[in-house]
Amino acid sequence: MDVFRNMTILSLEQATVLPYLSYRLAMDGMQVIRLEHPVYGDPNRMIGENRLGEERMNTYFLAINSGKKALTLDLGSTEGQALLKEMIVKMKVDIFATNQLPRNYEKLGIDFDTLKAVKEDIIWLGLTGFGPESNEAAYDPILQARSGLMELTGNAGEDPQVLGIPLPDMGTSEHAYGLVMKALCKRALTGQGERIDVSMFMSTTSWLTVATTLTKSFGNKITRRGNTHEFFAPVSVYETKDGYVYIAVGNDRQWVSFTQLPGFEKLAGPEYEKNKGRILDVTNLNKQIGACTKTRTTDEMIDMCNKATIAISKVNTIQEVLEDPYVKAAMLTAIDPATKTQIWMAPPPFMTSFLKENDRKMTFPPRFGEHNREIYGNVLGYSEEQIEGLKAKKVI
Repeated sequence: MDVFRNMTILSLEQATVLPYLSYRLAMDGMQVIRLEHPVYGDPNRMIGENRLGEERMNTYFLAINSGKKALTLDLGSTEGQALLKEMIVKMKVDIFATNQLPRNYEKLGIDFDTLKAVKEDIIWLGLTGFGPESNEAAYDPILQARSGLMELTGNAGEDPQVLGIPLPDMGTSEHAYGLVMKALCKRALTGQGERIDVSMFMSTTSWLTVATTLTKSFGNKITRRGNTHEFFAPVSVYETKDGYVYIAVGNDRQWVSFTQLPGFEKLAGPEYEKNKGRILDVTNLNKQIGACTKTRTTDEMIDMCNKATIAISKVNTIQEVLEDPYVKAAMLTAIDPATKTQIWMAPPPFMTSFLKENDRKMTFPPRFGEHNREIYGNVLGYSEEQIEGLKAKKVI
């Protein structure tokens, strides 16, 4: 939507949870300006390989920071806080976001009341580990452990495992994205700004839908089961002649179709007619199915199951996923104007008009403080001498 291109978000961000949210907003066409301390910056800039041959632009940082501008600003100083207020007014900032610990809000001059006094209709967003009353440190795997995600991930009887993606980080970002959109809608209708607080812990536990109801209501013990499903069988990973497939049989009619596949007829016993019977003997059932799938190639299994309308997929490597026609056609790109390095980013959850019009191209992730002169000089009107003075005092 064109309306997003006229919006600006100042984001005092580091790590993943807030940078991913601001990256999502950049995909909508918003002007995203990330704020970083002039000495320490975002630690994620130093994670991964240094493929560009320069400091603070390592590969891990590149994944979710395209489409943004970068400023350095010491909000611990009086001058830094004055600069922030000046930016909010002169740039007509719509959203201010931070994932600082709550105890730092007032100290840095970024608390909601302070910024609302500067701009009445500002939308203020704070992402925290456990809510605005807590200053407990929280990294994604810590939240996976505390929220029960690790208890649900891994093989039965073996150690709990972290997920392959940082769901507490990404999930919180998506929840915050929805709340930001609601706040923008409310402001369009009423002219009022809003304070939004999102707890990563509460965001993560909100995904525990079935586990919560069955545990608290009926006393069930829900724990990790490997690749099987608590309530449906067969649903699991099976080895083929040349790889692995995941097969999911969703009801008894599909089971009948499954047992009619060439080489699988021996599975059609009365004890397996109903899902309940298959669940009760799931370990033995999966061994029998595995013995059958090992006689077929992955392509043969996929062809047979697709013809019988049975859900199946090859267990793809990441390289194979990126060659999938759906994914390949939607991946985002950015080219570094300095080194001509091209990077590819994961496809967005939906293709925005901004991305379509720009042929899925975004600006390259910004260098540390790359846009200081553009914003402080061209936008706020500071002279080169004044900018150098702020730099010398480590305000920027």
